[in-house]
Amino acid sequence: QQDTLIVWSEAENYDLALSFQEKAGCDEIWEKICQVQGKDPSVEVTQDLIESEEEHIEEMPETSPLIDLPTCELNKLEEIADLVTSVLSSPIRREKLALALENEGYIKKLLQLFQVCENLENTEGLHHLYEIIRGILFLNKATLFEVMFSDECIMDVVGCLEYDPSLAQPKRHREFLTKTAKFKEVIPITDSELRQKIHQTYRVQYIQDIILPTPSVFEENFLSTLTSFIFFNKVEIVSMLQEDEKFLSEVFAQLTDEATDDDKRCELVNFFKEFCAFSQTLQPQNRDAFFKTLAKLGILPALEIVMGMDDLQVRSAATDIFSYLVEFSPSMVREFVMQEAQQSDDDILLINVVIEQMICDTDPELGGAVQLMGLLRTLIDPENMLATANKTEKSEFLNFFYNHCMHVLTAPLLANTSEDKCEKDAVVGSTKSNTICPGALRFMRRIIGLKDEFYNRYITKGNLFEPVINALLDNGTRYNLLNSAVIELFEFIRVEDIKSLIAHIVENFYNALESIEYVQTFKGLKTKYEQEKDRQSQKLNSVPSILRSNRFRRDARALEEDEEMWFNEDEEEEGEAVVPPVEKSKPEDDFPDSYEKFMETKKAKESEDKENLPKRTSAGGFKFTFSHSASAANGANSANSKSVAAQTSPASSNGSSSKNAALTTAVAAAKGSLVGLVDYPDDEDDDEEEETSPRKRPRLGS
Repeated sequence: QQDTLIVWSEAENYDLALSFQEKAGCDEIWEKICQVQGKDPSVEVTQDLIESEEEHIEEMPETSPLIDLPTCELNKLEEIADLVTSVLSSPIRREKLALALENEGYIKKLLQLFQVCENLENTEGLHHLYEIIRGILFLNKATLFEVMFSDECIMDVVGCLEYDPSLAQPKRHREFLTKTAKFKEVIPITDSELRQKIHQTYRVQYIQDIILPTPSVFEENFLSTLTSFIFFNKVEIVSMLQEDEKFLSEVFAQLTDEATDDDKRCELVNFFKEFCAFSQTLQPQNRDAFFKTLAKLGILPALEIVMGMDDLQVRSAATDIFSYLVEFSPSMVREFVMQEAQQSDDDILLINVVIEQMICDTDPELGGAVQLMGLLRTLIDPENMLATANKTEKSEFLNFFYNHCMHVLTAPLLANTSEDKCEKDAVVGSTKSNTICPGALRFMRRIIGLKDEFYNRYITKGNLFEPVINALLDNGTRYNLLNSAVIELFEFIRVEDIKSLIAHIVENFYNALESIEYVQTFKGLKTKYEQEKDRQSQKLNSVPSILRSNRFRRDARALEEDEEMWFNEDEEEEGEAVVPPVEKSKPEDDFPDSYEKFMETKKAKESEDKENLPKRTSAGGFKFTFSHSASAANGANSANSKSVAAQTSPASSNGSSSKNAALTTAVAAAKGSLVGLVDYPDDEDDDEEEETSPRKRPRLGS
C-alpha cells in the first residue's frame, strides 16, 4: 500500500505492517516475498490466494458462487457481525458477500431489525448492528450504497452508526440531521430530483466526515467508492443547476438587488460559495463551461458589490468565490476589470475593492489579507498572462494596473513615509532635522534583494541611492538601526556582486563614502568595481589591433561595406560581440557632427561636472544634487532635458581619463541615452599610442 508499505494479518484482529523509507526498497522486498510464495509481484494483494485453515473454508468454500447468509433474526446478529468483519481481509470474499447482500434484499431486513432492537432497547443487538452496517460500508460497493443511502433507508443507517460499542452513550446524529441542520432554499427548487440529490449528498458527506472514524492504514481503501459516490453526486447537482438558467438568473438578480436584506444576501453568497466548491469536481471542459456560464450571468459585477459590504461573513464568502474565479481564469478577471475601467471610477473598480479589503483587514491574524494578497499576486503575475497575435495581455493589463490601481496599492506606503509620519531625529551640529523613513529603506532593500536588472536600471536611472547615502552621511558616527540597515544594504550588493549597482555607487558616490572605515564594505565595493574594470579591459585588449584602430575612429570616414561585413563575421566567430547592439535614437551618421559640437562645448561641460560634485553639508557629510534624478525617474530621457553627471574614479586622476569620461557623457547625450562607457584615444597621438602602449578600453555594454 502507498508504494512503501507491506501489510498482512497473522491472526484474527492482529495486523502487521512493514514500512520502507523508499519505494525501491519496498519493491525489492515485495518481489522476494512473492518469489518465495510463487506469486506475481505485479499483483498488489496476494492474501486471498494464500488463505489458511483459520478462515473457515468449510463454512465458506472459495469455489461456491455466493456466501450463505444466516437468517436475518435477532438471535443471529452476532453471527452476521462475525461474518461481515471476517471477509474484509479478502477481496474475493468481499465481492461474494456484497452480491449475497444485494440479491437477497438483506440490508432492508437488517434495518427492520434495527427498529425492533431500538424499540426493545436491546443494546447488545444495537452494538452488533453497528458492526454489521459499518462492515457493509467497508465492502466499498456502489450498488449497496444506492440502497443504504436511499430516502427510505439512510436515516436508519445513520441510527445504526449511533451505537458505537466503544462509546458509553450513543450519539444523536439523526437529531442533528433532522432538527439542527436546516436546508435553506435561497430560491425555491422546483425539481424534486435535484432536491433529493442535494439532501442525499449532504447526509452521505456527514456520514463520511462526522460519523465514521478516520480509517486506519489498512482501511484507507475501503471507502474509496463512498468518496466517488459523493463526487458524482456533486457533479450531477452542479450540472442540473447550471442547466436551469432561470434559477441562476433569479439568484443573481436577488444578489445584486439593493432591496435584498442582509440575511438573504448572506444566504445567496453562501449558496454560490458552495456551488463553486462543488464545481471543482467537474471535468476541465465542464468546469470551463460552468465558469463561463457564471461570467455570462454577471458573477464579477455581483462580487464587486458584496465584497464592499460591511458584513464580515458575506465578504469572506465573496472572497472565496473570487478565489475560485481567479484560480480558474486570471485572464477572465483581468478582461472584466479592464472593460469596467472604461465605464467606472477607479474607486469602485473590482481590483481596487480587493486592494482596499486587503489593506483594511481587521483580523489580527490578517487571514483575509493574506488570501487577497495571493489573489492579487496571481492577477499581476506576468508569467500567466496571455500573448496572442492581436494583443499582449501583459502590456495591456500592467498599463491598466499602473494607471488605475497602483495609487491605491501604494497609498499606505506613501502615507506611512510622509514627512509628518516619519520620525524626526535632530542631527548634532546641524540646524535642520534628519527625516528617517524606515518603511522606505526596507522597501528598497527588498527590491534590491530581488536582483532583477529591470529594478536595478530603474534605481540607477532615478538616482535613488542619493537619499540613502545622504541619510547615512547625515546620521554621522552614530551606531543605530538606520546605520546598520544602510550598511547591510551596501554589504548585500557587495557580497552578491551586483555589477550594475556597484558601478553606479563607485562612480557617483565613492568620494563621499571612502572616508567610512569602520566597515570594509565601501572599500570592498571599490575593489569589486576595479576588478570588473580590469576584466573588461583585458577582454578588450585581446581584440586584434586592426579592430581597435579602425573600429573606434572618430573622424567622418566610414568603413567600406565589405570591411563592415568582415567585422560582423569576425564577431560572430568569436562567439561574443565586442560591441553589443545599442539602442539609438539618432542615425549612426549623426555621430561625427555630434562629436564636433561636443568639442566646442567641452569646457562648459567640464565646469558643469564640477558643479555636480558632492557638496559637504554643515554636518560634515556630502549632499548630491543631480539634475536628472527627478526627470529620469519619470522616464524623461531626451537629449535636451537630461544631463548626466559622470564621476570618474578617484584612482583615475590623469587628464585623459577625465576627458574620456566627459566624452562618454556627450556621446550619450547626443544619442539620447547613456547606455555604457567607451574610451576614445586622443586626437594627437592616436597611432603612436596604438603602437607603444595600447590603452585599456572598457567595452560598450548595456
